[in-house]
Amino acid sequence: MPSPGSDACGVQWSPAQPGGATTPAPAPASEVRDAHRPLIVVLGPTATGKSTLGIALARRFGGEIVSADSRQIYRGMDIGTAKPTPEQRAAVPHHLLDVVDPDQTYTLAEYQRAAYAAIDDIHTRGGLPLLVGGTGQYISAVIEGWGIPEVPPNPDLRAELEAFAAAHGAQALHERLRQHDPDAAARIDYRNVRRVVRALEVCLETGTPISVLQRKMPPPYRLLQIGLALPRDLLHERINRRVVQMVEDGLAGEVRGLLEAGYTWELPSMSGLGYAQWRPYFAGEQSLDETITAIQQATRAFARRQVTWFKGHDTGIIWLDMSQGDPEAEGIRLVEDWILHEG
Repeated sequence: MPSPGSDACGVQWSPAQPGGATTPAPAPASEVRDAHRPLIVVLGPTATGKSTLGIALARRFGGEIVSADSRQIYRGMDIGTAKPTPEQRAAVPHHLLDVVDPDQTYTLAEYQRAAYAAIDDIHTRGGLPLLVGGTGQYISAVIEGWGIPEVPPNPDLRAELEAFAAAHGAQALHERLRQHDPDAAARIDYRNVRRVVRALEVCLETGTPISVLQRKMPPPYRLLQIGLALPRDLLHERINRRVVQMVEDGLAGEVRGLLEAGYTWELPSMSGLGYAQWRPYFAGEQSLDETITAIQQATRAFARRQVTWFKGHDTGIIWLDMSQGDPEAEGIRLVEDWILHEG
């Protein structure tokens, strides 16, 4: 039994605090009607042509696109996030674009719920949903059915745990986690104090180990995952050209407008790729050419991280080399074969 002043996870805590709610990975409503509803996923690093292929497939097969891009959720951030154009959005219905303002938060759990709702709605209307994007966490959360603890931060508790780590060392804090949630401790490096604190915080707020709350419950979709790839030199060349095109399309003006609207550099949206690199420019510390180079470098590094993520989460992805043949025709063929062999 927990001692007085501790929760079910055994973490000592005396100040009163509100209880935190948790939500396991929600199964789509379609689960009760059809255990094999189709979902096509088009994924890959930035600048490989995901939007173009997704739209082509959606138009060919009566589909609708559910965005899986954590930057395209922000209203007013269009050029720097390579958001689908008004013409593209008119050609095919798109979901989960322009969800929040740049100064609002949008959690992974909120995205997962919204994606499931959009996919289920498309199914209900007889359409084919396509999950299209390059944010690996978004895609994995949906197709793997991540359990995501919905526990709001408790600043007082976090301060107490961080103070413990400062006084006794990160390993001592990690040992507290190991005693009460050995599975989580086995996954979290003791040096990552932020994650250790979060795991203990969730345990205290809910009375349930985070490792239990994070268990996966894959949804009942019949999946086709199409990954888009390019040789590194061609990908880098395409990224460099895209950044130049973004600037020519008015990216500097877009950033200036966001600043004038009161959005600050400290916001997660403004500190992200394609926006943070403008800060020295607007401070008069960097030329336009230097800014373009900085965005290109950051985007290439971002693409490498995306490739690493998808390789580490490759659960049946069929990869298309976008530099070979006719990728659109090959994508259509893959979908046709997939539909033909359904069931």
